[in-house]
Amino acid sequence: MNTRIFNLIVLDESGSMEVIKQQAIMGVNETVQTIKSAQKEYEDQEHIVSLVTFNSRAVKIVYDKVQAENVAELTEADYCPNCGTPLYDAMGQALNDLRQYVADKDKVLVTIITDGYENASKEYGGAAIKALVNELKSKGWVFTYIGANQDVEEAASAIAVNNVMHFQTTQSGTREMFAKERSSRNRWFDRVSRGIVEEEGKFFDE
Repeated sequence: MNTRIFNLIVLDESGSMEVIKQQAIMGVNETVQTIKSAQKEYEDQEHIVSLVTFNSRAVKIVYDKVQAENVAELTEADYCPNCGTPLYDAMGQALNDLRQYVADKDKVLVTIITDGYENASKEYGGAAIKALVNELKSKGWVFTYIGANQDVEEAASAIAVNNVMHFQTTQSGTREMFAKERSSRNRWFDRVSRGIVEEEGKFFDE
C-alpha cells in the first residue's frame, strides 16, 4: 500500500516579498517539480500538494490538496505580494483544514517561508499555533521554518518548530534557499521510503 505524503507550503505574500517575487515563483515551481519527480521515483509514495499564500488582505489557497501530477505552474497572477504578515492566521487555517484529511499512516511535511515577523493575524495567536504544531508533531508531522530579516530560531521556536533555515532576500539568496530546501526535501522523501524516522531539528543537515 502506498504512503500518502502531504506537502503543505505556507508562503508569505506580504509587500516585502515583492523584491524576490520572481525568485519565489520560480522556487515554488521547482519545488513542485521535485515533488513530481519523487512521485515517479518512489513507487510506494503518493504525493499531494497544498500551497497557501498569505498577506493581510487574505489567506489564499492556491493548491488545495492536489495530486502532484496535476499541479499547475504558479504564475505572477497567482502571487502578488502586498500588505502585512498574518503568519499565524495562515498556519491556523491551513493546518486545521489539512488535518481533517490526514490519516494516521500518512506523512506530512509543512514548509513555512516568510521574510519577516508575524504582524497582522486576527484569528490565531502564537500560543494557539504553538499548541497546534506540538499536537501535530506528536502525530508525526514534520515542520520547517525558512525565514529572513528576523531571528529565525527565536521566531520558529515560538511556534515549536525546530527545523530552521535562514535566507537572504536577494535573488541569489532566495535561489540558494530553495535549492537547499529541495535537496533536504529529497533526502526526507528517501528516508520516508526506507522507513527512517526524521530526527527533530536535523531536516536541513547535509
